[in-house]
Amino acid sequence: MTVDTSPPTADPSTPALGDLAIDARGLIKNFDDFRAVDGVDLQVRTGSIFGILGPNGAGKTTILRMLLGIIEPDDGQRIILGSENPLKVAQHVGYLPEERGLYPGMKAVEAIAFMGALRGLPLKEGRKRARALMAEHGLGYAMERQIRQLSKGMAQTVQLLGTIVHRPRLIVLDEPFSGLDALNQQKLERMIRAQADAGVTVIFSTHVIAHAERLCEEIAIITGGKVPFHGKVETARDRLRPQVRLETRELDGPWRAALPPGTLPDGHYWHFTLPDIGVEPLLRALIEGDAGILSLSIERPGLHDAFVAIAGEAAAAELVREQDEKIA
Repeated sequence: MTVDTSPPTADPSTPALGDLAIDARGLIKNFDDFRAVDGVDLQVRTGSIFGILGPNGAGKTTILRMLLGIIEPDDGQRIILGSENPLKVAQHVGYLPEERGLYPGMKAVEAIAFMGALRGLPLKEGRKRARALMAEHGLGYAMERQIRQLSKGMAQTVQLLGTIVHRPRLIVLDEPFSGLDALNQQKLERMIRAQADAGVTVIFSTHVIAHAERLCEEIAIITGGKVPFHGKVETARDRLRPQVRLETRELDGPWRAALPPGTLPDGHYWHFTLPDIGVEPLLRALIEGDAGILSLSIERPGLHDAFVAIAGEAAAAELVREQDEKIA
């Protein structure tokens, strides 16, 4: 018998979503005298992939837990899948916490089915879907193995499958790439894209800028419990002007007057920010002045550059340090 493991395109019991799967306004959370989250707004469109990007301690996990109703905000409001009470729509949500946890003596299939049962999926159906999901993701040979017999990457894949086995409309992943090798990171990225392609909303936290840049349509940058940027990845990158790298045969001539102020020479190379008027007037001056253009490249700033500009050098350095520690 063939079991359908694809994400659902529609579910009559699913609450009406509208344009936003998550709408949070003014979220505040204090722990004793420490304000972990300070007036955060988040709007996540239905069917999108949304990233919360920031260093450890910035407030990412606290925000996700407030959205899910695991902890209550001290102030602010949130609407999740059309409900002001996240617990009322919990059966439509899949959640992978940063602290992974599976029963070591449980078989992989049973672990996935058990996680589905916690969200209202009957165990019999959960086992059927678990077997199909494991086969689909290359783990068919490990269905009857205990969790303790699996590698770390395999165990994390099992927990991820348990997060989606009940076919949620919203998936919340807290640092999902942590501890995964490059191959399993690619598999997870494909899984996230497949869910979003089927209309499922995915929100995840990360301190790795590359994952957010590859996957997300929109992001929130968080530092010190605040969100200095919320919007499209492209909008964040567009805050910085593209950088030009020019190589000329000649080192001097009347054409040098056309180079923008602040141009930095490096031998026969010239580095400068793309002027607002574009590069065409400069090209004309270079050609007419016989500068001898050997190469010209225009590089658009990446999300890392945008993060530095928005969150600051210290927050960016902390992200790099955390990523290096994970790799080590």
